[in-house]
Amino acid sequence: MEKQTAGRDHLGKLAPKFAELNDDVLFGQVWSREDKLSARDRSMITIAALFSAGLYPQLKAHLEIGKRHGISKEEVVELVTQLAFYCGWPKAWSTFPMIEEVWGSEEA
Repeated sequence: MEKQTAGRDHLGKLAPKFAELNDDVLFGQVWSREDKLSARDRSMITIAALFSAGLYPQLKAHLEIGKRHGISKEEVVELVTQLAFYCGWPKAWSTFPMIEEVWGSEEA
């Protein structure tokens, strides 16, 4: 997994400790434990959590990460379809355009 620098890139001056925890602990130590849970599975879980909370800016970023981790457009569409019944129909409507942006014209 590539080294994460988003924390330092976006928040390094404002919140350096938070940026360090984001980059070094969350992504450096937790996400790297692929012997426990694959990066792909962690992406699916994270997408579901961010979707359920309606945290769309972070959700879009994690859709992009999920795509890099091998989640297909078909899988993420199915994930959002199921979550719509548990977390809210409007959240699904808000998420499908992001999926289209991230995966483009790939077949679902």
